[in-house]
Amino acid sequence: MQVSSFIYYFLLVSLCIDLSQNETSAALRRQRRRMRHRGLRRSSYAGRRLLRQPRMKLAAPAAPSIPLINIDDGVVGVFDSLIGLGGHESSYSVLPGKKGQCTANGMIMFDKAVWSPKPCITCLCSKGEVICDTTMCHPLKCPQTIIPAGECCPVCSDTEPNNLDNNPNVLSSARTQTEMDELLRTEVVEIKEKEVHKKGEKRRKKKGKKNQQKHKAHQKEEKPDGKEDEERRRLFEEEELEGDAEESDEDDETFPIPVPPIEAPPLPAACSTSESTVSCINAKLTQIPPISDPDLTSLDLTGNIITTISNEAFNGIPNLEWIDLSKNNISSSGISPHAFKTLKKLKRLYLDGNMLVHIPSELPSALEEIKINDNQLHAIDEDALQGLKNLVTLELEGNKLSEANVSPLAFYPLTSLSYLRLGRNKFRIIPQGLPTTLEELYLENNQIEEVSEICFNHTRKINVIVLKHNKLEEHRIAPLAWINQENLESIDLSYNKLYHVPSYLPKSLLHLILIGNQIERIPGYVFGHMKPGLEYLYLSFNKLTDDGIDPVSFFGAYHSLRELFLDHNDLKSVPFGIEEMRKLRFLRLNNNKIRTVPPEQDETEDSRLEHVHLENNYINTRQLSPHSFSCIRSYCSVVLKPQKTK
Repeated sequence: MQVSSFIYYFLLVSLCIDLSQNETSAALRRQRRRMRHRGLRRSSYAGRRLLRQPRMKLAAPAAPSIPLINIDDGVVGVFDSLIGLGGHESSYSVLPGKKGQCTANGMIMFDKAVWSPKPCITCLCSKGEVICDTTMCHPLKCPQTIIPAGECCPVCSDTEPNNLDNNPNVLSSARTQTEMDELLRTEVVEIKEKEVHKKGEKRRKKKGKKNQQKHKAHQKEEKPDGKEDEERRRLFEEEELEGDAEESDEDDETFPIPVPPIEAPPLPAACSTSESTVSCINAKLTQIPPISDPDLTSLDLTGNIITTISNEAFNGIPNLEWIDLSKNNISSSGISPHAFKTLKKLKRLYLDGNMLVHIPSELPSALEEIKINDNQLHAIDEDALQGLKNLVTLELEGNKLSEANVSPLAFYPLTSLSYLRLGRNKFRIIPQGLPTTLEELYLENNQIEEVSEICFNHTRKINVIVLKHNKLEEHRIAPLAWINQENLESIDLSYNKLYHVPSYLPKSLLHLILIGNQIERIPGYVFGHMKPGLEYLYLSFNKLTDDGIDPVSFFGAYHSLRELFLDHNDLKSVPFGIEEMRKLRFLRLNNNKIRTVPPEQDETEDSRLEHVHLENNYINTRQLSPHSFSCIRSYCSVVLKPQKTK
């Protein structure tokens, strides 16, 4: 009886063990199926376990979080410890008669014992109940993953997987990681390129500094302030190199380095740069260099072989204020219609010494100075200078302009013009339509034969008129041509065909230059109407004789004359009235036929004469009176030697 009871008991225990194993296997299969196809979160899964297992009664305090460490030592996720947490109740049998103990796969587990029957599954024996939980794996942001042997969570791999998960989140993460890898490689390449660029830039600056020293002599000839400009340029380049070194050190400490901007090719060796200026004088350039620098304000391209200017030539330097394109081979057809249109701040444009036949179109309205000297301009129509309301200086010397091809309305838009140079052209009369704002007019080396009464009717502000090297005769100058001009102070009529000093000179005249004419006489009272009075009278290289100077020839100028040039004439004695010129400081009587100098009269007031030239006359210095120059401040101011013998 006892034997049979023992056999029944043994069979019952074996049956319970088999049932518990089968139930455990079924529960694990269901659990893996749910985790793979539903993607349930751990929190919701734990909640359903609590609903399905009413026998769970443990509610211990929350245990500390345990981080999961990836194979590359990176934290990929955190799960809560099983101790004190509710979970799925295993079908493992509870050992009968042993309260608080559990059995698993034929092994007896004590209370609070923890074991892992399979990877990613952890079980806990709690008061006779078996609670198992599955470790949650954090998703990886890499295109390929594998699960190593003996592990439960996947790790990143460089090999292609056999089966790709159809989860859109995984695909999205993979693509993002691929892009990040590509960006990282791009940044590395860009860093290397920037280092190479910086080294090249430093070499270029050093080379530019050497070339700057080579062209130092040329700069001195072209500009009087070349030394100061070169010194400022040298100091700026040294500061710029130091700044580049400091920036390079800072860039090495910062990652990632930003992508350097795409820069234009380096300038030729003959070019030099400063803070806001690029100078490429005689650099053999054939086109405008592709410069991109918004801070550049001055560009000097003098003495090259540039032939064309495209619409895009200045796109990279929109803030230019000064351009010098003198002494190139630029033709009118080579300048695009909108070449200068984008330069809204351009104030000075120099195009001297090219092959232009007309003024470029659509010039910026901000221009204040234009120089197109020594070209082949043969016409200026009424629209050529349209829109240049801020233009102050216009130089058009050395062209083929005349009253026949310059429109009377050509200068009408120039409402601010004050300085106009039209020398070395083919004008026969004074151009018509001069701006009312004009102050200085230069018409030297033309073929002007006449000055009419209406020439300066609208130029009430004119101050200087230069008409030297023309074909003027005194009877071709109208009596009312300029006598009513209230601001006209200087007239230059040198090297014309004048036989005597012109009458009807302006009342306001201070400077009268009549050098190189055929003047034989100074009419009496010719300066008598002038107020405040003539100060500078130059009559050198004429044909003046003693009979040509009347006792009243200088009437009206005794109190005002400061400089009187009568050299290279035919005078035989010192002209009458000079001793009465109390403000005279500079007197030239050299290269005449003077034989004696009269003694000074007794006067209480000393003369202000500072320089007297009497050389190259026929004066016997031994026979001069001791009182001849008694009123002069210093004898060293009198030049008497050499003298002619006959």
